[in-house]
Amino acid sequence: MELTKYITDIAKAAKDACFSLNTASTVQKNQVLSFIAKGLSVERDAILAANETDMSLARQQGVDSALLDRLQLTQSRIAAMIDGVHQVAALEDPVGEMDEFRVLPNGIRLGKMRVPLGVIGMIYESRPNVTLDAAILCLKAGNSCVLRGGSEAINTNKAIASVISSSLKQASLPETAVNLLTNTDRAGVDILVSLSEYIDVIIPRGGKGLVRRVNEKTRIPVIKHLDGICHVYIDASAEAEMAINIAINAKTSRYGTCNTMETLLIHASRAVELLPLLQQKYAEKGVELRGCERTQKILNDNIIPASEVDWSTEYLAPILSIKVVNGINEAISHINYYGSHHTDSIVTNDLSNAQLFLRTVDSSSVMVNASTRFADGYEYGLGAEIGISTDKMHVRGPVGLYGLTSQKWIALGQGQVRL
Repeated sequence: MELTKYITDIAKAAKDACFSLNTASTVQKNQVLSFIAKGLSVERDAILAANETDMSLARQQGVDSALLDRLQLTQSRIAAMIDGVHQVAALEDPVGEMDEFRVLPNGIRLGKMRVPLGVIGMIYESRPNVTLDAAILCLKAGNSCVLRGGSEAINTNKAIASVISSSLKQASLPETAVNLLTNTDRAGVDILVSLSEYIDVIIPRGGKGLVRRVNEKTRIPVIKHLDGICHVYIDASAEAEMAINIAINAKTSRYGTCNTMETLLIHASRAVELLPLLQQKYAEKGVELRGCERTQKILNDNIIPASEVDWSTEYLAPILSIKVVNGINEAISHINYYGSHHTDSIVTNDLSNAQLFLRTVDSSSVMVNASTRFADGYEYGLGAEIGISTDKMHVRGPVGLYGLTSQKWIALGQGQVRL
């Protein structure tokens, strides 16, 4: 009961803060973002110290390298976080935006106005930067939020939340507009997702288990951020150097991110030429390869056989599965069957194949001649993202400001009454 009251009181306070955010001007919202950016810079050492505490505890608990990578903050990552705050501040404020106006036969002008979603309940794991991204995007879009991060990042999350709270106070906005749950008891997730009278949208950001649990427990609308089983397909016409560069970057620039390639598909006509070159480069990076029978034959059985499970696994580690395919249709079928509808890329010089791939691959981001690692709110110019939705309704792909708003109909009359 004590935990229930704690979370309910926070959710209610967040709901009460919505009115203040709804009426806040763009200037006021940008002001709080400016204070947050300055606060992160001033408190940089304290945040890094808190993060080192979390990292030390995680190492003691035997946390794997992929989770440690997602948990760790560095000087450069904090600098990127600060830059993200400035980017969000520079974006147009979507709240109150009106469009799609037309005049009805009765003279009423009908259109739509963009409005905040309300209170966002955010449940996430590992990444402390999500605390910042969720807060600044929610604030700019006029939403309050309740943030429930993982226990492994609690000290870092507290340090970041303290900066946000102080900044809200400086800008004369309610500190309860952004709320971090400091009790990380797993039972708190079930309580949070049950509070439909206060929470308007739930965003779970983590593994399949977390997303499945939230879906089963809540009646609140959910924006799902599922796993990232991303593919790169090297087509028959691909330029060799480009294909190698993209395949290496998509896998090795970072292992613990959802936009990292987990399966490489390659056209049979290019496999003998390119797979040995790729194998050598992956070996230099320490990447373990798991291949289909044709891949094993080309690489002289020097790699691990890929199982059926490998094709649908998000490794988040230096492991890559490779499959040789007979053409683009087989590649697309494989992606649509085994993928997670996150991000997939084709490397090709064939315009018709590029267009076919763009039209028929059922993912939230589909790319031509580019690394899957670009599927990111920061890279897309959204300033930051609250997650990458693999759903098809409301919002798809990186969820930025517009994804955290909705539209309502507005009718402007001059005294018309319905007969």
